[in-house]
Amino acid sequence: MKLEDRPQVVVETRVEAPAAAIWAVATDLTRMGEWSSENRGGTWLDGAEGPTLGARFRGRNRHPAIGEWETVAVVDRFEPNRFLGWRLGEESAPAASWSFEIVEDGDGCLLRQCCRLGPGPSGLSAAIERMPDKEDRIIARRLDEHRSNMEATVAGIKRSAEEASR
Repeated sequence: MKLEDRPQVVVETRVEAPAAAIWAVATDLTRMGEWSSENRGGTWLDGAEGPTLGARFRGRNRHPAIGEWETVAVVDRFEPNRFLGWRLGEESAPAASWSFEIVEDGDGCLLRQCCRLGPGPSGLSAAIERMPDKEDRIIARRLDEHRSNMEATVAGIKRSAEEASR
């Protein structure tokens, strides 16, 4: 597994709530820290009050081995109540790309979160440069960490959206 191959992780869950209720929770940056052990939440920048195409937000993160850091992300795909995608880093070579997708399905919806790494530089690429012979293991471990946090996040969104819809 190589960073240049843009490895990804996808998690999903069924939510017994309308798409608008799921969207309201999934796009509330302040709530992300309730569920993820790494993402501590975020704030919209440049006067944005929520997601729109081209909107930017600052995310706060914490990892036991890395410490705390912030990133600035740009919304690069936006379909209200259906799809929110954002990237970290340059448009032509993002460090990572993330998304939430909501697919209506009968009385509820399927909520899917995706993270795709690379190919642009990030803290992960710095670790790979220090230990190129361990690239596969470094990427696999990072994807496992993302999977765990993403599973917690979609479960939290599910609980919150279902509670709000009762």
